[in-house]
Formats: sequence, structure tokens, C-alpha cells
Amino acid sequence: MPRTIKQILLTMVLSTLFTNAWALSLDEAKAKGLVGETQQGYLASVTATPSGDVRALIDSINKKRATAYQQSASKAGVERSVIEARIAQRLYERADSGSYLKSPAGQWYRKP
Repeated sequence: MPRTIKQILLTMVLSTLFTNAWALSLDEAKAKGLVGETQQGYLASVTATPSGDVRALIDSINKKRATAYQQSASKAGVERSVIEARIAQRLYERADSGSYLKSPAGQWYRKP
């Protein structure tokens, strides 16, 4: 049975709405304890087996951060690792109470 254009458009609109409704934001992921900040200035999953949504969020944000860090490093004439460490320090300082942060030893802890 062929679908009408109206049915196809409705399916597309509903699909877009539900996809956006299910998308996980960084604030939500942090509040739920799914992601945390590392000392390298990047996000990581707090759990060993993150969901696909969490993994996609981490990958997307880390890619954007890496690009921004490289641009800042190039402007400042320093290695990217210098910028990563500086930003990580700021992210740790500004993290909300209860946020997950990774210690230098690689252990997750919640910010008091």
C-alpha cells in the first residue's frame, strides 16, 4: 500500500521531534552521573559501558573541544596539551557540587 506524501511528512516530523526529545544534553548527562571531566580537559563516561547516546555526546563534545584547544594553542604558540591542562583546571574549579571528576590516579570522585 503506497504512502501518501502527508503520511511521509508526518512520519518525518514525528521522527525529528522524538529524536530531539530523546537526545541527551551535557547538563543532563552530568546531573545523572553519566559523564565527568578528566584532567586532560575532555569528557569521559563514568560507567564502563555507556549507552550509545552517552557515547555520541562524549564523542561530539570532545571533538569540538579538541578543535577549540588546537586553535587556542596555535594562537598562543604552545602545545595543545598546555591548553588542555589549563582548561581542565578551570572545568574542575567551575564544576557543580556532585559532578564527577577524575583524579590523577584515574579514579572517579564527586566534587563536594
